[in-house]
Amino acid sequence: MAAAGIGITAGGLGILAYDRATRIDRSAPDVAVDNYLRALLVDRDDTQSKLYACEGNARLGEIEAYRADIDQREDRYATQISVSWGGLTVTGDRRSATVLVEIRRTVAGGVESDVQRWQFEVLEQDGWRVCGARAA
Repeated sequence: MAAAGIGITAGGLGILAYDRATRIDRSAPDVAVDNYLRALLVDRDDTQSKLYACEGNARLGEIEAYRADIDQREDRYATQISVSWGGLTVTGDRRSATVLVEIRRTVAGGVESDVQRWQFEVLEQDGWRVCGARAA
C-alpha cells in the first residue's frame, strides 16, 4: 500500500515537472525572445516558435532566413552548427519593447564561429510576443 502511495506521488510530481518544463512563458519581453530563439534556432521546432510570435503579420523573415542558412550549411558541409546567445537588453514600456541580443553560431568542434547582433520587436498581446527581427 505504501509503495502505491509513493508511486502515485512520484507520478504526480513527474507530471508537475513536465508541465512546468513545457509551459509557454511569455511573461516578459526578454523571456519571450529567449524562448523564441530556443525554439527556432536550437530545437528547430517551427510549431513551438510560433507560440512566441505575433499572429498575422509578424516580420520574422530575416531570422527565419538565418535559420535556413544554418540548415543549408549543415547539409552542404555535413557538419553540425550550434547556436547560443548572451544577455538580452530590453528597452520599452508595458505595451511594446525592443530586445537586443548577440547570437553566436559555432561549427562543431569550435573550428569556426561568428557573432551577429539582432534586434527584436516585441509586443504585449496576451503575453509578450516577437513581432519583428532584424540583424542590427
